[in-house]
Amino acid sequence: MSSLLQFGPVNPAVLSFVVGAIAVVVLLVRFDVPPFIGLLISAFIVASITPQIPLQNVASEIATEFGNTMTEIGIPILMAAVIGKSLTGSRSANRILQAFTSITKQKRIEWALFASGFILAIPVFFDNVFYLLVPLAWAASTRIDGDNYALYVVMIGAAAGAANRYVPPTPAPLTITEILNVDVGITILVGTAIAIPTATVVGGGYGYFINERIHIPLRESSFLADMDVTDTAHDHERMPGLFESLLPILLAVVLVASQTVVSTFAPENQRLVVITDFIGNPNFSLTVAAIAAVLTYYRVAEIDSEEWSSELTDSLQVGGNIAAITSAGSAFGAVLAAAGIGGVIAGYLSELGFGLLVTGWVIAAAVRIVQGSATVAVLTTAQIVQPLTDHLVVHPVYLTLVIGTGGAIFSWYNDSGFWIVSEIGGLTQKETLQTWTVVTTLSSVIGLVVILVLSRLFPLV
Repeated sequence: MSSLLQFGPVNPAVLSFVVGAIAVVVLLVRFDVPPFIGLLISAFIVASITPQIPLQNVASEIATEFGNTMTEIGIPILMAAVIGKSLTGSRSANRILQAFTSITKQKRIEWALFASGFILAIPVFFDNVFYLLVPLAWAASTRIDGDNYALYVVMIGAAAGAANRYVPPTPAPLTITEILNVDVGITILVGTAIAIPTATVVGGGYGYFINERIHIPLRESSFLADMDVTDTAHDHERMPGLFESLLPILLAVVLVASQTVVSTFAPENQRLVVITDFIGNPNFSLTVAAIAAVLTYYRVAEIDSEEWSSELTDSLQVGGNIAAITSAGSAFGAVLAAAGIGGVIAGYLSELGFGLLVTGWVIAAAVRIVQGSATVAVLTTAQIVQPLTDHLVVHPVYLTLVIGTGGAIFSWYNDSGFWIVSEIGGLTQKETLQTWTVVTTLSSVIGLVVILVLSRLFPLV
């Protein structure tokens, strides 16, 4: 028996996609089912009506895809969560912000927030970066003139969003590299080349534009009311040095990049290849970076070992939830791919003159707008287009990144990021739409343009 349902003239791939999209929206948006559970239920629904998957194999197929994804990204995501907690708990993140502020000076503190957001969002989840930097933006706006809060929010959102979208080891690009079999080091290099101009144009261009047109007052939101922003911004004594603060980030980037450099420029040196394949593996490199971060956290933080251990355990729980959601999203995307929807959509878009890069962007953007989660959008799209990568005329790293930028478009009510910005930042829903929603949309469109231009100038094949 191939599936629960047999279809007549209806294209089963299209029906599977429609049923899957409806299931995700109803479960995650309408009934607010936890994403992990909602995604697994949706995967079972789609797999059960997909003729290409024998009914007796549905459960094992989903479990296998879930396990394969967890094997690849489980440790890196958990270690990234530990790094993020340690950077904030040790005040290393504040030290990085101060370093950039000393360069930009207070008159251009928006660029200090921009640079800090970009650097911190590489190993730290977006919500943690926002939790950290918004109180500093609040404090900066209070100290200077109180009229630039909208600019600061846009700058943080544009920079942290771009790094989180394009530069591993953040979960989405890291997982896509595994699905599309793209080197992580190349993704970091090319992703950074795309993220910086995209974030700069959106943050600087739209940030100054909207700041002249709206005024966001500094409301006493519950999150900010509990923060000692003056101490956060100025207490030097309890902060580690700049090098120690940056060390976890530097270790992660250098170790991962070593594998790419050696495989590109010295592939004949087998001894060196073996070493860099080991130290450049994200499972190892992120673990080393996490060790450096937690040691600094333990040395600097004024807490005992029991509380220190408890804080790290809490971060692992957060990371485990994200890894589980990511793996469930990958399983959901895999059963959609098995239904053949990628070929159907790609064929339709090809008739409109779209290439595979634009096709990937359109699919990710459509899934994102409908169901809200950027992670689900990019994982679903990656699984759909993976069988089509042989048709690429440029390096698949561009497909990896264009999926990420498509999946980031138009964050609104069905996206948790929208509510993080609104509630943590003390913004009304209208103000969040005017700032964060526009930033995500502009970033997605401009990112697509940058990727298309770079892929044409530097195809890397």
